[in-house]
Amino acid sequence: MNKKQKKMLLRIVAAAILMVALAFAPVGGAARFMAYAVPYLLVGYDILWKALKGIKNRQVFDENFLMAVATVGAIALAVYSGSGDYTEAVAVMLFYQIGELFQSYAVGKSRRNISELMDIRPDYANIERNGQLEQVDPDEVEIGSVIVVQPGEKVPIDGIVTEGMSNLNTSALTGESLPRDVAPGDEIISGCINMTGVLRIRTTKDFGESTVSKILDLVENASSRKSKSEDFISKFARVYTPAVCISALVLAIAPPVVRMAAMGLAPEWGTWIYRALTFLVISCPCALVISIPLSFFAGIGGASKEGVLVKGSNYLETLSQTNIVVFDKTGTLTQGVFEVNGIHHSGMDEAELIELAALAESASSHPISKSLQKAYGKPIDRSRATDIQEISGHGVIAMVDGRQVAVGNDKLMAKLGVKAIPCHQAGTIIHMAVDGVYAGHIVISDVVKPTSRRAIAALKDAGVRKTVMLTGDAKAVAAQVASFLGIDEVFSQLLPADKVTKVEELLSRKGKKEKLAFVGDGINDAPVLRRADIGIAMGAMGSDAAIEAADVVLMDDDPLKIAKAIRISRKCLGIVYQNIVFAIGVKLLCLALGAVGLANMWLAIFADVGVMILAVLNAIRALFVHNLGGTDYEISTDSQRDDQAGVRGNDVPRRSVAG
Repeated sequence: MNKKQKKMLLRIVAAAILMVALAFAPVGGAARFMAYAVPYLLVGYDILWKALKGIKNRQVFDENFLMAVATVGAIALAVYSGSGDYTEAVAVMLFYQIGELFQSYAVGKSRRNISELMDIRPDYANIERNGQLEQVDPDEVEIGSVIVVQPGEKVPIDGIVTEGMSNLNTSALTGESLPRDVAPGDEIISGCINMTGVLRIRTTKDFGESTVSKILDLVENASSRKSKSEDFISKFARVYTPAVCISALVLAIAPPVVRMAAMGLAPEWGTWIYRALTFLVISCPCALVISIPLSFFAGIGGASKEGVLVKGSNYLETLSQTNIVVFDKTGTLTQGVFEVNGIHHSGMDEAELIELAALAESASSHPISKSLQKAYGKPIDRSRATDIQEISGHGVIAMVDGRQVAVGNDKLMAKLGVKAIPCHQAGTIIHMAVDGVYAGHIVISDVVKPTSRRAIAALKDAGVRKTVMLTGDAKAVAAQVASFLGIDEVFSQLLPADKVTKVEELLSRKGKKEKLAFVGDGINDAPVLRRADIGIAMGAMGSDAAIEAADVVLMDDDPLKIAKAIRISRKCLGIVYQNIVFAIGVKLLCLALGAVGLANMWLAIFADVGVMILAVLNAIRALFVHNLGGTDYEISTDSQRDDQAGVRGNDVPRRSVAG
């Protein structure tokens, strides 16, 4: 509890003790009134003050006004009747404040859960100058600078490890407790905690563009995007509160007037005013106004702790209605890491073939070239490759150690008059010719993420009726990957614009209440992420454009988290609807009972404070999502072994050596 909450607790306890003590005190008349005024004002002075400020600012109809009118009216009735029973008035204010304290604690708990995520904000970055470490503001570190991260410190800025090996605690970003190993050459994102060795990191982004900054911005702005349910409750409260105040006024005046004028009976003003005041207490919309935003706030907080960042409660609501999930392939379902997967029909030693290919491609930074250089595994001596010619859409021709080496697709082979041997294996096929003689071909392919297959199975288990994959890949490769993963429909050989067209086609075919989610990671996915009902981006290695365009960001790039995100959103929306039905149902019943005189002020207290406490308790359940399912989804042992082994695929943009 914070100081404000502790102070409120003391006020409540003191007022409760005084109220109980006065019930047994032999005090009457004006002395009794003055005695009861002490606990009443002790516990409720701030409510009365807020009600007066609301009247002054012409914002009359709120819960403070309802409580003030109801309790002051109850005291006035006790004075008018001469009963001296002020207990109900004090009790209404006392229990209302207990509910407010409980709600404050619940919101604080939700905020603490999100503030744990905020702890990833780094306070400084270490720069080495003249052999000494100097702490500087992360905003002052330029791209390309080398920073030092010591054990126990947060990684302040995204970059690449240049020196050192360590374990990273990524739980604040991904919700996973298992540490991640890093070594020189590995990309590293800000917000992780360095656990063991000293790391030197060459920064690749400014602090303002780094992962940690983007996460904090997403979470801090999430509450500004309201869901339809929240908008409904806000509009409902603006109409509902004045309506019940007018109804209470009518209830206090109309029956006595009718009794006198039409029936010739005693008006019984006290009875009907008491019923009207009870009606006011029952009608207070606190349970709805507090619990609905709190449910969404807790849902977003719970999801963020699991490494799923939702940019607003409106997106959480849309995510819960998702029935169709469309995937990009490379970097989303696959690792986006291209590797040499085979050498076929080689007329020379395989190591020599790889060496010639790597040297011929040494001037390129394309993923295919990098994969060849990685397969070669030795430092590249670029002086050995001369007269490098890149033929657009065909490949590369270079002189390597005085030999003409051609590396490219079958079009390049045809151009050189070399008969290429076709390959039936899925992947990018790189044909090679040395001194005009066919030397064989190299197969380069992407690797499916270890959890992709389980992710598709988990989505279907979560109620997603259709999964689709869109890729620029060749038809055979796309079909192989889709079949392995269990995807329902696949569209291949698509350009970025074609992906938008396909998503629009899928949107036109879906049901009215169905929502379509698109999952991607690249710059070319940004238009599709915007066009879909809900866009989901890979946040660790995904492009800034994709993260900016998306509505939901997965911090560890794990597609298995998509099913968990859907389950979290559905749990949150279920809680919201439970609270709406429960709160409105109980209040309508109690209002009816109050209007006919079957409900007293004590029942009114339950209808207001009791319902609010129960609704808030229910809302807090949205925080507890760790064991909800999705990331722990299991399939057969054989399937898991296949996942770890991976399946190969290709989604490389068409260029000189793409086959």
